[in-house]
Parts: sequence; structure tokens; C-alpha cells
Amino acid sequence: MIKELIIRDLVAKVPIIQGGMGVGISKSSLAGAVAKLGGIGVISGVQIGYDEEDFETNTINANIRALRKHISEAKRISGGGIIGVNFMVAMKNYEEYVKEAIKSGIDIIISGAGLPTKLPSLVKGTNTKIAPIVSTSKAASVILKMWDRKEKTTADLIVVEGPKAGGHLGYNNEELCDIDKIDYDEEFLKILEVAKTYEKKYNTKIPVVAAGGISSSEDVKKYIDLGASGVQVGTRFVATYECDAHENFKMAYVNSTKDDIHIVKSPVGMPGRAIKNKFIKEVKTSKPEIKKCYNCLIPCDPKDTPYCISQALINAVNGDLDNALLFCGSDAYKIDKLSSVEEVINDLVSKL
Repeated sequence: MIKELIIRDLVAKVPIIQGGMGVGISKSSLAGAVAKLGGIGVISGVQIGYDEEDFETNTINANIRALRKHISEAKRISGGGIIGVNFMVAMKNYEEYVKEAIKSGIDIIISGAGLPTKLPSLVKGTNTKIAPIVSTSKAASVILKMWDRKEKTTADLIVVEGPKAGGHLGYNNEELCDIDKIDYDEEFLKILEVAKTYEKKYNTKIPVVAAGGISSSEDVKKYIDLGASGVQVGTRFVATYECDAHENFKMAYVNSTKDDIHIVKSPVGMPGRAIKNKFIKEVKTSKPEIKKCYNCLIPCDPKDTPYCISQALINAVNGDLDNALLFCGSDAYKIDKLSSVEEVINDLVSKL
């Protein structure tokens, strides 16, 4: 029997959260399709207005308008399913975007790439749930202790992202170079214990979900058996018909090999995992012209950055692969065809 993922008053019939990936990779079509089938569909909040007519001249307003539109559309497609949004704490105008998502009726906000210190106060008095993304028990302890002390509340969900995830990673380069030494399972169990402390204090259940490199039914069963309430999966959903990205991007996953997948350094100083391509090779030796700063991330300075990450990710979603940063999980090379969201979900839960 498939286990439900229960987050307070939200009940997902399938314990699968779809990762909020890149720029425009997960918008209303993908998130709505996942939620319609009983999972939790997640919209990526990073530069979501990239295809709005005034994005270049009015970036913030374009992003806010697109955010409202895609939340509404995802809700419609899902037929009342659970829709979340993923916001990086390192985003500029983070609070403004969070407030707009709440006003638009988002069910849950998932947030990493920094400490979401103000997230509880932003959702206070609303029905929106909050979930920090952590990679270590230390990070989980810091966030939950801070929320407890300052906001007198706790997390509704915890996402534990392992070292095999795509995009920006919560590990340093040295750790990722010797990934086999990272005991993710042990860290996951420690985070379960951290959650229990605050479950007792607040007399509530805090679901903990496993994320990063989860791509098979065996992976899903393993973490459910280990004590996870569910899993978050990103890479498998990129190679679906419903994914919002250009087909060129999807086929880069399908056509990739294990040797194509590398750890790269993001302009914001964080390591990430991506498919090696012409762009990755060129930025190692030369700096592309940065025609515009989109003011997307706090740590980024256009004077020093090796390339514009917004433009590289927009190129990816638009299918311009030679000029794109192609973020992916460690198992992207295992994908050999495009599938429907339904086929992916059915496969992931087949051993539960």
C-alpha cells in the first residue's frame, strides 16, 4: 500500500515531491501534472518571468506577474492538488516573492541556499506551510532552534538534500570530490532525531523527506524504510513530456553519459552538478560578455562573476545548449527516453 505524505492538513496521496528546478524547468505544466496524480508539484521561483515581454526592462514585476500566473495555472491543472514553490534564500527580493506566493494561495514554500530566518514570520497567520532544505543535522538544528527561539514555531516539513542532487549543493568541493565518504544515510537518521525533538515540543509531526540522487523505485523504498515520510525527485521529471523546458534540454539528459556529468563552480561561489558542454569548457578559459545584471542573487557581483548564471539558465530552458548551464542530478545519465509524469510516478512507487 502506498504511504501518504501528510504535512499538517495537506495530504499527498503519493509520497513524491517534484523538485523545483532551475529557471523555468518546473512551472505550471510540470507542477500541475505531478499534483494532479497525487504528488506535490513544485514551481521554481528563480527568474520565473524570463519569458515575459518586459523581463529585460522590468524584471521584478515580470517575475511577480509570472509567479501569480503559474501558481494559478498549476492549481487549475492539478484539480485541487498540492502546489509548492521553491525559493532560494540567496535570491534578491526573496521576501517580496515569498509574500506574493502566499497571496496567490501557494500550499508550501520550500527554501534552501541559505538560512530562511524570516520565513516563519512571513507565513504567520496563513495556511502556507514551510520547509527548509538542509544537508546536515547541524544545519537542521540551527534552523529549527532559531525558529523555535525567535518565532515560537517549527518546520512543517524538512527536505534533506544529499550530495548527488543537481544544481547548487550544500557541500564544499573537497567533500564532493570524495563523495563516497559522505554518509548521507547516517546524516539522514540524525536529522530524523533532530525533528523528533521539535515534534515533542510542538506536539506535531514533522515529515522528513529524502532528496538528491533518488531516481529509482529501489531508492524510494530504501528511504521510506529508513524512516522518510517521502522523497523529493528532480532529475527524473526533467525528461518528461510535461516538463516546461525546451526539448533540447530534456534530450541533453537522455543523451548524456556518466562521464558527461561534472561538479562545476557557480558564479555565486557554490559548487553545483551539471552536464559538461561547450559553455562549461569555454568559461574555464574566458569570461562571456555580461550585457545585463538581473540582480538575481545576493552574493553575485557582475564585476567579478565569471558568467551570468541567470542568462546561462535561461539559455538552458530555451534550448540554447551551447551557451547554457545544464544543471542535473548525478543519475541523469541513467535516463534513456522521455516519459510521461504518470509513468515516472508509477515507476518510483512500484516497490512500495
